[in-house]
Parts: sequence; C-alpha cells; structure tokens
Amino acid sequence: MQQRKAAYARDAERRPPRVITSEGEIGMGDRLRADLPPGALAGTAASHGVAEGRARIVRRPEEARLEPGDILVAPFTDPAWTPLFHAARALVMEVGGMMTHGAVVAREYGIPAVVGVDGALSRIPDGARIRVDGTRGYVEILDAPVERG
Repeated sequence: MQQRKAAYARDAERRPPRVITSEGEIGMGDRLRADLPPGALAGTAASHGVAEGRARIVRRPEEARLEPGDILVAPFTDPAWTPLFHAARALVMEVGGMMTHGAVVAREYGIPAVVGVDGALSRIPDGARIRVDGTRGYVEILDAPVERG
C-alpha cells in the first residue's frame, strides 16, 4: 500500500508533454513569438474570442471551486470535466491541440480557449485576473492575487 501511495505521489508530479507527434516526437518548451504582448504565455489558439476573469487552477474536476465567470486553467480535460464548462468564461490547458477534448468543447460552448500553454498551472497564480486570447493563442496575467496574512 505504501509503495502504491509513493508511486501515486511521484506520478502526480510528472509533467505531460505539450504535444506528441505521429512520429512519437515530444515537443516541450516555450514558443518564441514576436506577435505577443510582453510577458504573455504562448499557446495554440483553440477557440476564438477574448475573455478576462479570475483564473481558477483545477487539477482534478471533482475538486473544482469554479464560479460563473472564472477561467478554467487545467492540465488537460476529458469528458469528466465537461460540467465545468458551464461556469467557465474561458479555458487554458497545458496539454492539447485543436482536436483535443477541451478545445472541441470550448468551441461548442462558444468560449475562448488557448491550449498547449507550457507550465500554465505553475505560471498562472490561482485567483489572478487573466486575459485569454483564443484568437491569437496567448494568455496574459493582468493582476496577481493579493496575499492576505
């Protein structure tokens, strides 16, 4: 039992590749694009539109604290995540492309989406106000949350 718990904890820290090609090549790392605002996080434009709102980091759908108008920031999505799209103003995913689950559902719901954003969960603070440009494929952090202590 301890071995399984240790393996689970170790595997939870793994970072999935942004893209795996049909040849088995794994693409990682930031994309350098001259058309982005300074400090913007590059990704793939998956569903057009621009939205601003509070970022909500969600690692597992059953633990989501998403309120209407929040922006869903996730490592990936699958059908279990679909109910969260009702409240989300936009979607940001670390992994994925134009035909992945999150991208397709975002287009169906008419919300902006940027996918394949390397390190989105570690680079976007939970609760930060962000802008998602699903037309051009980038995310901007507008205001970081204020720590109360």
